[in-house]
Amino acid sequence: MVDTTVGREAVRDPARRPSAAPTGTAAGTGTLGGRAGARRPTSRRSRPLRLLDRVLAWPAWVQVLVAYAASRVLAALLIVAAARLVQNPAGVGDLHPDYLDMVVIWDGDWYRQIAEDGYPSHLPHALQGNVDYNGWAFFPVFPLLVRAVMVTGLPFSAAASLVNLLAGAGAALLIWQLFRARASTRQRERLAVLAVGLWCVLPPAPVLQVAYSEALGALLLAAFLLLLVRRQYVWAVPVVLLLGLTRAIAAPLAVVMVWHAVARWRARGRDPWPVRERWAVAGLAAATACSALLWPLLVGLVTGVPSAFFETQAAWGQKPTDGPFVPWVIWAWEHLGVVGVLLLLGVVAAGLHQLAGRHTAWLAGELRVFGVVYPLYLLAVVRPITSMWRFLLLDLPIAAALASAAVGGSLGRTLSPHWRWRVGAAALVGLVAMGWWVTVMLTRVPWADSPP
Repeated sequence: MVDTTVGREAVRDPARRPSAAPTGTAAGTGTLGGRAGARRPTSRRSRPLRLLDRVLAWPAWVQVLVAYAASRVLAALLIVAAARLVQNPAGVGDLHPDYLDMVVIWDGDWYRQIAEDGYPSHLPHALQGNVDYNGWAFFPVFPLLVRAVMVTGLPFSAAASLVNLLAGAGAALLIWQLFRARASTRQRERLAVLAVGLWCVLPPAPVLQVAYSEALGALLLAAFLLLLVRRQYVWAVPVVLLLGLTRAIAAPLAVVMVWHAVARWRARGRDPWPVRERWAVAGLAAATACSALLWPLLVGLVTGVPSAFFETQAAWGQKPTDGPFVPWVIWAWEHLGVVGVLLLLGVVAAGLHQLAGRHTAWLAGELRVFGVVYPLYLLAVVRPITSMWRFLLLDLPIAAALASAAVGGSLGRTLSPHWRWRVGAAALVGLVAMGWWVTVMLTRVPWADSPP
């Protein structure tokens, strides 16, 4: 027989009634890896949720590396499947394409030529007299680093994949540190881990293991921003100079430097800004500006043609004389007229709103500024091309905004009761999109022009 004494006395004495769920935690909501205020018994929880909770109990850096490693394995499987089922042999020069054939595809073949034979001694010209395609369009740090690894006897394809896999792992750890740089609660700490996990499964993320420079670029970009946030200005100088020889993303960082200097000046009353640090900021700003022009200047000096880099870029259709943003407006107009232009403006405005809005408010200000400036920079200097998907992988706040939206909160304060399922669904969508990117963008046929 069940004893109902407590129940009867609780009716007569409200002080003996069971207490409500703790304030600030909705029943069933839980926290990002913490204990829930009214969580269902573990035995009644589904196996995937129990497994997720077990993973969330690991150290954060282990979670980051596990997410990165798992995503690379899945990306490798997608690449192998695309090689066997989709890739035309004519696009890779192999009757039976495999994983390593897909590593050295599109720009990867140019990087292979640079790593094996170096840069051309002179600028090649087409029959029309203009500069033709050549290796000077590609920045040197990645192919030279791969060349150093090839000394071990590895072929270019294996060495390039190894370099990028290691650089990507380092990038994931630094991006995690960057995301949590302003974390003040356990929820924000967990949100940083989830954001890195989603970054690993963004549609163009398979590029982190093929012969492209995105993995190394992400590593150096995250290192620079992290050093800037931590005010380690001197250490940031060599990083930004290396970045200028790896990817063409130093120009938007100059805007970030201006924002950082203005923010420090305005806060000098409550946050002292010594003269020594002011000079350090000025020196880093100068190094950042130099970094944006470093490779074009070196190309001009070596070839003897001051505009060699820009003339080489023009062979790929990049024409600064067309003006910023103009090619995108023309592209939208030619496809859908006024509707196309309005759609373009609407997509850009919506994207910038998300990158500058509440879902990135938990990030450091420098990172948020870069997240807004970088896509505007791409629209200003890059013509409409399918490579934009790949370029946007370096817009790190995108993953942070997606993670915040997936858990259903902002500023790391509120959570959806079903945040685990929502994050899982977002990751699944990312994996499907990765499959689309590998199948449609990474694969190549000689007569097509849709580079990844």
